[in-house]
Amino acid sequence: MKKKQTKRILRIAFIIASISSLYFVPWVIVRAWITPLPDTVQEQVNEAIDYGLDGMIVYVNEAGKPPAFYAAGWKNREKKIPANPHNLFKIASISKLYVAVAVAKLVNDKRLSLDKTLADYLPELAGRIENADQITLRMLVQHRSGIPNFTDTPGYWENPPKENRENLELILDKPADFAPDKKYRYSNTNYLLIGEILDKTLGYSHHQYIKSEILEPLGLAHTFSLLSEVNTDDVMSGYNVGYNGDLKYNDFINPAGSMVATAEDVGIFLRALNDGSLLSDNEQAIYSSIYEYEHTGLLPGYSSIARYHKDIDAVVIQFVNTSGGYTWNLSELVYKRIVKIVRRGKSDNNL
Repeated sequence: MKKKQTKRILRIAFIIASISSLYFVPWVIVRAWITPLPDTVQEQVNEAIDYGLDGMIVYVNEAGKPPAFYAAGWKNREKKIPANPHNLFKIASISKLYVAVAVAKLVNDKRLSLDKTLADYLPELAGRIENADQITLRMLVQHRSGIPNFTDTPGYWENPPKENRENLELILDKPADFAPDKKYRYSNTNYLLIGEILDKTLGYSHHQYIKSEILEPLGLAHTFSLLSEVNTDDVMSGYNVGYNGDLKYNDFINPAGSMVATAEDVGIFLRALNDGSLLSDNEQAIYSSIYEYEHTGLLPGYSSIARYHKDIDAVVIQFVNTSGGYTWNLSELVYKRIVKIVRRGKSDNNL
């Protein structure tokens, strides 16, 4: 009897603790979490807008089924232009997947070596970046370099530098966060430097290499390396909680997150990356050893999620044009709910 009473008390204590913890969670997150899962992806996308997101695009590519497109909310809030699933979007750090693929291809072609150091590739940075003679290209790709992240500079997003060199200047002569290869810490500076290495090795822009070696073979006509390459009228506006302006025109040109694409193009790329059709066997082996097969992206006004779900052989891409506050937490929660609906087999395609 005493044992049963103890278990009952523990259960009650757990319930009370769970309820109490909700006090610290924003109500909008609680509401999204406890609301019964709708029958269709479109209903879930519509609900996400009710939670305060400005606009959302979702693309679902399930094996053996036609691709499905969903959208709700605004492409442009001020002009009352509805979101369209084929709008261009700033994909932010999802760009790193394309850069990592470029590295794998060039390593396979013996034009790059994963074991050469930053000082080997960019000798002018020896003495300006701590441990430059020990940090390898592999460590840069894998975020194991210890080089500080330039976007962590206090106040960075209030007036971000326009040029890559200006961004690099923010971390030059700064102490390392840790010794090379001793930890993992995400740093946009790693991919800024990889972009410089690629440009120097190629003798031309790595953006052109990505276009000719990755985008064109996949027929991705709606993927661009820079905002300046597109008509901004075709790009989804971006909004931040507490700020009334449109952040679409902020041009982030760093290789860490400069690309613009449609959800469908990102989905086609991600499937090709995961099913092995993008790379040769040797290239695939190299890529598998250096980087991941999914990514998220975050810029002021924009958040994105690109993942392949092996258990259901489905790629699910989600774009949200609202940032700040609890919008990232909400976006992640909505994404998980969408994947549950897809797993349940009740996704719809009405756009």
